[in-house]
Amino acid sequence: MSLPAVLLAAGSEPSPTPSETSTPAVPTLQDAQESATNAAGWIEENWSTWLAIGLRVLLIVVVAVALRVVIRRAITKLIDRMNRTAQAVDGTALGGLLVNVERRRQRSQAIGSVLRSVASFLILGTAALMVLATFEINLAPLLASAGVAGVAIGFGARNLVTDFLSGVFMILEDQYGVGDTIDAGVASGEVIEVGLRVTKLRGDNGEIWYVRNGEVKRIGNLSQGWATAGVDVTVRPDEDLEKVRRVLVEVGEGMSRDEPWNERLWGPVEVLGLDSVLLDSMVVRVSAKTMPGKALSVERELRWRIKIAFDAADIQIVGGLPAQADGETAPADPTAAVAAPSAYASTTSPQSVAASPIVPTTK
Repeated sequence: MSLPAVLLAAGSEPSPTPSETSTPAVPTLQDAQESATNAAGWIEENWSTWLAIGLRVLLIVVVAVALRVVIRRAITKLIDRMNRTAQAVDGTALGGLLVNVERRRQRSQAIGSVLRSVASFLILGTAALMVLATFEINLAPLLASAGVAGVAIGFGARNLVTDFLSGVFMILEDQYGVGDTIDAGVASGEVIEVGLRVTKLRGDNGEIWYVRNGEVKRIGNLSQGWATAGVDVTVRPDEDLEKVRRVLVEVGEGMSRDEPWNERLWGPVEVLGLDSVLLDSMVVRVSAKTMPGKALSVERELRWRIKIAFDAADIQIVGGLPAQADGETAPADPTAAVAAPSAYASTTSPQSVAASPIVPTTK
């Protein structure tokens, strides 16, 4: 058969109508059965894998939640025990050696908050990574992105991170607490609140200082351990030193027996001896070991009692102007009523020369 005959035969076939081309084929019942059979077979092949993954995820979540609850309760019980111990010793002699209730409460709350937050972050973060690994998700890009984001946040908020870490170590090491009087370098005063980022101090004039923990380079705690109260007593050089010592010892013994000074004094009042000897006076040094933060009040009470005891024992306290003997008065200054010499009294002084009239010259 020739090519024109083939083309003629092909062209003689009837073309499909528009209705036949636009109408989709209606699925038959056999097609639906085949689709259901394929879906059932696919589910039958993978249901065991899905069940294993679900059980593994459920187990991870249950273990993480249970572990988080147990650890948080353990931390809470530990903090409560610390608070009960502080309340048991508060108001006693032992309480003076330890921190007060408010200080222990804030310190324990801060430590408990940090520990609970760290525990929750570690447990939940580890559980989340394990769940993602169960779904066979590649964690390398996620961990790399988290590392880059952490570095960026660390550089951007390095001051905040420094303050936070410094506050954590200050609280854990118990460097200071509420009620302590400290010298933080940038400010000094009584601690009224200790935070993880900022410490609040009340100054001597009532002002409140907000000190960032990261800015504190050194801390002088004036409320830990013990303090020393020192009083210098200045008497005349002709006083009987044994009498002075005896009176001072009696004052110290009486103060040690009276309340509340018997608790504030942690040692006997000691007469250390002569601190200096001058032509017109002698300085006797008195010292005592006191409760932290009570040295100033002990010094004031010592001065009060020493003055009363010296007056009763006829011992004169001197200082400032030279001491005078009894019945003597200070000699009058003979130059007190004499005016200072004038610069014009001398004929050769520059003032006199400038003020002298000009003598006319004769021709």
